[in-house]
Amino acid sequence: MNESSSTQTTRRDFIKTTGRIAAASALAGVAIPHVHAEGSSLIQIALVGCGGRGTGAADNALSTKQGPTKLVAMADVFEDKLRGSYDELKKKCGDHVEVPEDHKFIGFDGYKKAMDCLKPGDIAIFATPLAFRWVNFTYAIEKGLNVFMEKPLTADGPTSRRMLKLAEQASAKNLKVGVGLMSRHSRALQELSQRFQDGEIGDIILLRGYRMHGPLGSAFSTKWPGEPSELLWQIRNFHSFLWASGGCFSDFYIHHVDHLCWMKNAWPVKAQALGGRHNKFNPEGEPYVDQNFDTYSVEYTFADGSKMIMDGRCINGCHPIYSSYAHGSKGMAIIAKSGDCGFPSTTFKGQNAQHSNMIWTSKEVPGQQDPYTNEWNDLMDAIRNNKPYNEVERGVKASLVASLGRMAAHTGQEITFEEMLNHEHEYAPGVDKLTMGSPAPLHAGKDGKYPIPMPGIVKDREYRV
Repeated sequence: MNESSSTQTTRRDFIKTTGRIAAASALAGVAIPHVHAEGSSLIQIALVGCGGRGTGAADNALSTKQGPTKLVAMADVFEDKLRGSYDELKKKCGDHVEVPEDHKFIGFDGYKKAMDCLKPGDIAIFATPLAFRWVNFTYAIEKGLNVFMEKPLTADGPTSRRMLKLAEQASAKNLKVGVGLMSRHSRALQELSQRFQDGEIGDIILLRGYRMHGPLGSAFSTKWPGEPSELLWQIRNFHSFLWASGGCFSDFYIHHVDHLCWMKNAWPVKAQALGGRHNKFNPEGEPYVDQNFDTYSVEYTFADGSKMIMDGRCINGCHPIYSSYAHGSKGMAIIAKSGDCGFPSTTFKGQNAQHSNMIWTSKEVPGQQDPYTNEWNDLMDAIRNNKPYNEVERGVKASLVASLGRMAAHTGQEITFEEMLNHEHEYAPGVDKLTMGSPAPLHAGKDGKYPIPMPGIVKDREYRV
């Protein structure tokens, strides 16, 4: 865990590392004892990070039909979020929620206390800001817990390398680990991927992803009001800070990045990009102090020279686009018609998406329309039937590729996959030692503004403090 961040990892080494993870996972059901909740078919769940996504993930977990589940512990640094999440889950899931007051933990050490309420083979859900992902995962492995963790997994090179090592440790212990990149569990996209591999639209030449809408989440923040602490305020507004979320590019655009690379069956070797801050004030005239650009356009290049374009924009009043596409030597496809992975997916002869050219369009699979539900059913199936299951290597790759594009835009430089993976800048060192009284990983200047990317000026990292 404390290995020097300057240790170099080549893309070939990265592939070898992830291959070892897959190999360890493949052996899990043969050579390693079955890790399941001891002495009972009941699988208990602890929720770490009780915001909207954590609450949704817990709801999905408790809604699976593959045996009894129960939420027994919760942890967050904000009491209002924990209370609100508990009330919502109790109302929706009833007897599946049994969290007494002494199993509700507030504070930075709450994740340990929540997981201490579980038995080996139970499940911990991690839906905190990504900076805490490796911290939570480390303890889950020590406790012998299966895990579901939200995306993204990392925002920088050092934590990406760290998470890969943890993934190997999890597979060695036969732990099952799901990652919240639900596009991979869309039955429509699964069939589309197979059709691509079978050559339905020929060699993939170009992939395009778009997520363009107004400001969203906490990505655009005005000056810290002075309370709560700067640390807690940054965590509550995590989309505004690269250390906490990877910013809007990583948190919003990773779904398209992931499923586009899946359709190509490859990860890019480099990226160049542009972007900028255009709307510097909120409607009331207060200046934004976050680290995000309002627009991003990234050109990724694969080893065979083919391209992937990912465009993002968070500006009101502009033309909205939220979809993804693939172009091959024999045809094209609509991958996600709307949203992160909204169906139907459709393939066409030629490059015009018109009905007369249609080859295939996806059909709903009864009972499997929701990829959020599917990913939990798939994870539970692996746990209860002891199937190899570890999505962390792919989650790290997707997170790295998102960070690669973001860093290319923020520096104005062409960045390679290897450079991103081996970059030495860790955005939140010591995050495992934070307490309620700790200073924030990033500090505002006297004007209340935080360091922002300066393309062409700061070239070797995304921002300087």
